[in-house]
Amino acid sequence: MTLSCFVAVFILFFTALSGTTVYDSYNDFEEEYHTPQLDYKDPHWCHSPGLTNGEVTCHSPRGGAYRSTLGTRCEMSCDRGYRLLGRSSIQCLANRRWSGTAFCRKMRCRVLNLIPHGRHTCTHGLMVDSRCDFTCDPGYRIEGEHSRTCQHGGSWSGVPPLCADTDPPKIKCPPSRLKVAEPGKLTAAVTWDPPAATDTADKSLDVILVGQEPGTDFKEGVNIIRYKVYDQARNRAACKFIVRVEVRRCPVLPPPMHGYLSCSSDGNNYGATCAYHCDGGYELRGRSSRVCQFNRNWDGAPAECVPMEIKSDVKTVSALLDQFHEKRRLLIMSAPNISDTDYQLQNLMIQKADCGLDLRHVTVIELLGSPPRETGRIKENLLSPEVIEGLRQIFRISRTYFSMVLLDKLGLDRERFIAPLASDELFSYIDSFVMDEEERERLELHRDFCDEH
Repeated sequence: MTLSCFVAVFILFFTALSGTTVYDSYNDFEEEYHTPQLDYKDPHWCHSPGLTNGEVTCHSPRGGAYRSTLGTRCEMSCDRGYRLLGRSSIQCLANRRWSGTAFCRKMRCRVLNLIPHGRHTCTHGLMVDSRCDFTCDPGYRIEGEHSRTCQHGGSWSGVPPLCADTDPPKIKCPPSRLKVAEPGKLTAAVTWDPPAATDTADKSLDVILVGQEPGTDFKEGVNIIRYKVYDQARNRAACKFIVRVEVRRCPVLPPPMHGYLSCSSDGNNYGATCAYHCDGGYELRGRSSRVCQFNRNWDGAPAECVPMEIKSDVKTVSALLDQFHEKRRLLIMSAPNISDTDYQLQNLMIQKADCGLDLRHVTVIELLGSPPRETGRIKENLLSPEVIEGLRQIFRISRTYFSMVLLDKLGLDRERFIAPLASDELFSYIDSFVMDEEERERLELHRDFCDEH
C-alpha cells in the first residue's frame, strides 16, 4: 500500500509540472512574434526601401522625412530605359515587412532587320534612346527616314527605310573617228570596240546601239553613233560619238569641147575614172581616160576632140563607110539631077537644119545625076565614081527619082524617104527610133545650142 501511494503522488506531480511549462512557453512565443507592440513613432519600423535604377517616393504618416515608419506607403518608379517588375506601390506593414517587392529591368528594342542593299549602325545597341543610322551600298540612296530610335516603350520609331537604286550606270563611248573613203567608193568600212558600261548596283547591263553596226559601210559625211544603257531600276545613261567619212575629191573635170565625159563612181572622187568621148564628126586626141588620185589631182593631161578628117578620095565603099563606123550616121540623098524640085526643096531644109543634124551626128552624102556626069559629094568633098556606084548598089538607090536613105552608126539601113521631109519630122524620127537613151540625154542638154548659133 505504501508503494502504490508513492506512485500515484509522483504521476500527479509530473503531470502538473508539464502543463505549466507548455503554457508559459506558448504565451511567450505569441507575444514576441504575433502580437508585437505597434509603435508608429519608430522611424525604422521597416527596413529602408531601395530600388536599383529606379526611384522610391514615400509618404509617411509622420511626414516627408520618414521613409520606413509603420504605415508608410512608397511609390516605385524606374529610370528611363528600365521597366518596373513587381509592385508599383508598397506599404510598411505591422510585421515590419513591406507589402511587396519590385525591381527595374533594362528595356530593349527588338533586333532591327537588315534592309536590302544597306546596313545600320547603332549608338547603344538595342537600348532605349539608342539611335540606329541607316546607310546604303554604293549606287543606292536612302528613301525614307535615315535613322530610327529605340523608344521608351521598347519599340522603334518610324518605319524601315528603303535603299533605292538611283545612281545611273556609267558608259563611255569610243573617240570620234575620221575615215577616208576607199578608192572608187563613197563609203568606208568603220570598226570600233563597243563601249563597256558599269553600274555600282548591277553587274549585268543591257547596252543598246542606236545607229549603224561597227564594221559596216558608212556614207560620206557625219554619222552620229549613240549608245544607251539601262540598269535594273531603269536608270539610264547614254553617250555618243561621230564617225566622219571623208571622200577625197579632185576638181570637177571639164568635158572636152565637142565631146563629153563618162565617169565611174561619183565623177570626181578618189579612184574615179573619167573616159573622154567625142561627138560625131570629132576624134579624140590624147589619152582616153584619167583617174582621180589620192592627192586630189587628176593623172595625166586633158584630151581634146578635134574635127574628124574625112577622106573622100578613097576608092571603095568600105573604105568610106569605115570612117563613119560607130561615129556618125549617114543620110544619103539621091536625085536625077540638081534641078529636081524635090531635091532643091530638101536641100534647102537640110541647109537650115545643118546644126541639128550635127548634134544628132548625121553626115549628108549627095548623089546627083547619072553617068557619065554623075556626081557624089560630102559637102565640098567629091566622091570617086567607084564609091558612088558602090553606094547605089549596096543600098539599092535609084537614079530615076528623088529618095533619101538613113543609115545608123553601124551602117544599117534604118529608113527610106521618097519625098522631101521637114527637118522637125526628120529630127523626131531620129530622136525616137535611132538614138539611144544616153544620146537623147546629151541632146537634151544641148538642145538650145542651135538656137544660140
